[in-house]
Amino acid sequence: MSVSDRRRMIVGISGASGVIYGIRTLEVLQQLGYETHLVMTKSAQITMAHETNIKVAALVKIASVVHRIDDIGASISSGSFKTMGMIVAPCSIRTLSEIATGVTSTLLTRAADVVLKERRRLVLLTRETPLHLGHLRSMTQLAEMGAVVMPPVPAFYAKLETIDDMVNHTVGRALDLFDIDCKLIKRWGEPDHDDSRDDAGTRQGVITPISARS
Repeated sequence: MSVSDRRRMIVGISGASGVIYGIRTLEVLQQLGYETHLVMTKSAQITMAHETNIKVAALVKIASVVHRIDDIGASISSGSFKTMGMIVAPCSIRTLSEIATGVTSTLLTRAADVVLKERRRLVLLTRETPLHLGHLRSMTQLAEMGAVVMPPVPAFYAKLETIDDMVNHTVGRALDLFDIDCKLIKRWGEPDHDDSRDDAGTRQGVITPISARS
């Protein structure tokens, strides 16, 4: 894999609650200089309108390449297009179930299926609770196929004080799975980070949230 391939990531955003996880992932990867390929469901756009003040037009500007959800002929649908892998943040149960069965209906789930068949890293920030047996069986099937099912559960040992802290920590842990250290994580046993915050109460760090950009 070339240097550029090692710095190329697919980011999927589905319609589950928690769209900020996908947004923050894109922000971090952009500011670290990674090439990102975004694919977003129509449901995700609706969720984003409900959960954030961020417009789709602003979001797509922070991705290197944006793919239509129905563009099955896109580069990321081919195994010959090398990437580090894919993160789906958040991952709805419908999206998870399509990937688990291999019966894919969109570019997002097709791209995830390709990542699995090429033995690349697939991380799914699955958002649902409580879980019934069907959900759990799908998660087990994905784990057996090589995917990482990572519900975005906050780490209370980090003494996170704001929602922004929680999102940063979760995204940082997800990117750890790709050996990307974005300096957002308070790790076990390490001294506290500098707790300097801006006027809005946001911890100063490696990223500038899209909502704070001019």
